[in-house]
Amino acid sequence: MENANKKSLLVDGTRYETGLTKKYLRRKPYTPKDPKKFTAFIPGVIHSLFVKAGDSVKKGDPLLILEAMKMKNRVTAHDDVKIKAVHIVTGQRVAKEELLLEFE
Repeated sequence: MENANKKSLLVDGTRYETGLTKKYLRRKPYTPKDPKKFTAFIPGVIHSLFVKAGDSVKKGDPLLILEAMKMKNRVTAHDDVKIKAVHIVTGQRVAKEELLLEFE
């Protein structure tokens, strides 16, 4: 293993050296979720869409229905927000983590 793929750790006064795997080195860096962007939590099909760009919605108002595994998941607004952009249409298949809506 190359020296660049090793990491030194100090545990209770003892120094340990460990090797880093290729998978660990290629990992995707963590990025926190942006509360102004709503992404699909599961792959599925947009069954219904209740909002359009420019709409103001209150907490609990329905935004869309995402059908996945023969279940219709009703998605509601998490807060009082204004819809900045809608990136989907009814009947569209979406992948997990695909951007659906943006809020202002």
